[in-house]
Amino acid sequence: MHHQLTPQKIGALAHLAMLSEVSATPKPGLVDRMTNGAHDDMDFFTFLASATALRTSFDVFAELGRAHAKEPVAALLPHLQAAGIIAERQMFAATHGVNTHKGMIFSLGLLSGAAGWAGARGESITTEHLCQLVSKLAHGLTAAACEEAQQKPASERTKGEAMYVKYGVTGVRGEAEQGFPSVRKLALPVYRARREEGASVNDALVDTLLALIAGTTDTNILGRHDMEALHYAQAAAKRVQSLGGMKTPEGRRALVALDDDFTQRWISPGGSADLIAVTYFLYEIEKYGKKAEKEASVSSALTSVAESCSLSRLPLEGAGPKGLKE
Repeated sequence: MHHQLTPQKIGALAHLAMLSEVSATPKPGLVDRMTNGAHDDMDFFTFLASATALRTSFDVFAELGRAHAKEPVAALLPHLQAAGIIAERQMFAATHGVNTHKGMIFSLGLLSGAAGWAGARGESITTEHLCQLVSKLAHGLTAAACEEAQQKPASERTKGEAMYVKYGVTGVRGEAEQGFPSVRKLALPVYRARREEGASVNDALVDTLLALIAGTTDTNILGRHDMEALHYAQAAAKRVQSLGGMKTPEGRRALVALDDDFTQRWISPGGSADLIAVTYFLYEIEKYGKKAEKEASVSSALTSVAESCSLSRLPLEGAGPKGLKE
């Protein structure tokens, strides 16, 4: 496998992305290490139980990518969907029916499969390439889901389907089908910049979350409330950003106050939370790929030098005492 990026390594990064998302604190309206946010059916330990139950699921997604690497990437989708159903069952069994990671199973599952497929083919493990592969994998998912939603009675529609019918938003399927534009264009630039400034993973993730709440249409907020609540949340996140977010004491205090406010209003930006996990995964897997490429380049150079030295020590034709001319 390219750069020794094994399915187990890919799975470990996806698992760490889930743990990092729930651990980032404070997250307005969301479960973190301090509060349950706008949730009364789950807490930090519910997420740990769920993530533990899913630990090897992402190894499976990546292994499926590796196993089908000789086929077009789009052919991988039904295999990932089947594995996703099993993963969801494992999650619900661990959480007693609470949905903690369904969105991440979908997004990180597609990315893990794409990484396994690309790695096995010796292709680059960059954000752009993996997102292009996911776009191909997810092609047609939005249209199929929307058509199905239109045909269902309103009482039988999922939150995502209801949001499409009411507002025309495509949610996580649309994000995946477009190659995660909210992550590539908004979240990753913020996360990279904060990490390069020396911010901790925690602070960088919280500031990235603020950027996503402020700049995207969070379907979880829409599903619980309406467009007015979404606009309120976006404006509130922008205000905290203007105070510096996790960079400043004022920003940190404002984040804690926003957490209280969202909790009281029952606003939970769960769609944005899923995308910071995607952000973390892409940042880390790209970093791993670059490091492996550098190590492979150094190793190749050392091998070339060693071979050159070995060749230089070979006896020349006609050399030696008998071959020397008087």
